[in-house]
Amino acid sequence: MNTPPSPPGAERTDGSSIQIGALVPLTRPGWVEAGRHLLAGLELAVREVNDAGGIVGRPLELVVRDTAADPQRAAAAVDELAHLGVAALAGEYHSVVARAAAARADALGLPFLCSSAVLDALTEQPTEWVARLAPAQSHGWQIYADFLLGAGHSRIAVAAEPSVYWASGARILRDHLAARGGTVIELDMRSLTPTAVCDELVDSRATALLLLVGHPEPAVSIVKSVRRDQRLAEIMIGAPAGQPEFAEWATSLGDDGAAIPFLRYLPERLSPLGARVETALRERLAEAPSFVAFEGYDTVAVLADVLRSHGADRARIAESWPRVAVEGTRGQIRFSRTPGIGVWQWAWTPIQVVDRDPAEPDRFRILHAG
Repeated sequence: MNTPPSPPGAERTDGSSIQIGALVPLTRPGWVEAGRHLLAGLELAVREVNDAGGIVGRPLELVVRDTAADPQRAAAAVDELAHLGVAALAGEYHSVVARAAAARADALGLPFLCSSAVLDALTEQPTEWVARLAPAQSHGWQIYADFLLGAGHSRIAVAAEPSVYWASGARILRDHLAARGGTVIELDMRSLTPTAVCDELVDSRATALLLLVGHPEPAVSIVKSVRRDQRLAEIMIGAPAGQPEFAEWATSLGDDGAAIPFLRYLPERLSPLGARVETALRERLAEAPSFVAFEGYDTVAVLADVLRSHGADRARIAESWPRVAVEGTRGQIRFSRTPGIGVWQWAWTPIQVVDRDPAEPDRFRILHAG
């Protein structure tokens, strides 16, 4: 492994804090609600680490930077945080942003534990510096495709915006469904209005429409148009990327936002640790925590364990990924090399397909598990 020297002070033992750089989308066009949940999980875990005595007597400190869903801004933040002397990076929700951060972290020799981004190609080449908690997109979206087939949907339309993430998702669905007799019809949202999407759905005879688009727009407008079109009363709307997970979705759409299946990364039942953390997160957020908040908590839990065992030297942190064995909120976390994935990967966090119950939109129904 290419091992640049650690910054001065990385192994200080005078009681000064050990800093972790946190990349979080906190302003638009970033998904602000996801960023708020991610940060709540990170901050809760840091507080608990410090309440328990810190890292061998040294407090843990988050140095937070807002990425605003901007890859260039994220890369600049990585440069800044590396210069400040953080021991490691944590966080990020948006896959394309996390990819930019991972590339800079790899180039600088700065350990990065990615919390929530799922893009398979998080790095162009295999790296020792980056590990990830979220499941790879190919794994989760294939489970979603199996759910669609099991529910009787083999002719699927996807309303897609241009991005590496959406293109990757469409390709995963197309390849997985085609091998099982399914068809994917792609609707290019650069040229279609929500009303035109409805016409395309009627013409294509699709039985399901998947939203591979940003939130709140155009996702909210598409859902409203489809729900109000009597020709499409029987069509299923799905959102594999998880847009309906957050309260903002229910606020924007009300009853129209229910019965839209999406992926989330939680077990059917939380462990005692998970249940305790859920209670604390609910108090901190003043609402039910999303899976993203648990990802934030687990990120710090892993880094704290690594720092206790291996110290704050960057190279030793990166070398420790294959030896991690930490009880997280959603199961035992270990990292391994997974075919086609260039980073150290937790394979795999629990995965569910859920939706909001039409009879009680604040309640989630588990439809499928993988």
